[in-house]
Amino acid sequence: LAGYEVREYLLEKWGRECTYCGKQSVPLQIEHIQPKSKGGSDRVSNLCLACEKCNQRKGNKPIEEFLKKKPSLLQKIKTKAKQPLPDAAAVNATRNKLVKVLRGIKPVVTGTGSQTKYNRTKLRFPKQHWIDAACVGDIETLILRTTQPLLVICKGQGGRQKAALNKYGYPIRHNPLKPIKGWVTGDIAKHQKLGIGKVTPRSKGSFGFTPLGTKGYKSCKPQDISAIHRKDGYIYSFC
Repeated sequence: LAGYEVREYLLEKWGRECTYCGKQSVPLQIEHIQPKSKGGSDRVSNLCLACEKCNQRKGNKPIEEFLKKKPSLLQKIKTKAKQPLPDAAAVNATRNKLVKVLRGIKPVVTGTGSQTKYNRTKLRFPKQHWIDAACVGDIETLILRTTQPLLVICKGQGGRQKAALNKYGYPIRHNPLKPIKGWVTGDIAKHQKLGIGKVTPRSKGSFGFTPLGTKGYKSCKPQDISAIHRKDGYIYSFC
């Protein structure tokens, strides 16, 4: 770990609060548990976070002297300092193995969560999952061509069951596999009055129409809708 990644690791490990007084939502500084002047190292196991006031009060005192009146806190810090983040350890071990195997097949470049955050912060983008996905890796500039991404879920082309069954296993309704009047369930269409929604065709009578962003469907005539997107095995919605 180096630079920016060390700070992100420490923020996660020490709960984004001062190690000594527990203050939150204040500027935190990287602090050597055992001072370098007393033989302490720069290893991450010897680092924690402290508010400016605690950092100045501790100075270059050994932690045993600084917390001699708080033995329970002293023991807690010493124990926690030696413990790695369990999730981070598991992910790093898995990632390292994957990278090693993949590099035997083709060139591989890796990135980290802290690097992604650094890129997003540097480029002044808001915190959103889809933007984080675009900020992964070594990037200098990034142009977002949309402010409204789609959430896409793979649903396949439907089940292979040709008839709905009751609890005894007898067919109660035939599920036609062919389009009905040119429509299949899942097609997206535009209705003259109801706007954009999903179509549920019926062999008799009116169709079902579910406007986007709502639950339940309304009845509509086939001639009142026009196709926007034909079912392709995916469900689309706004993030």
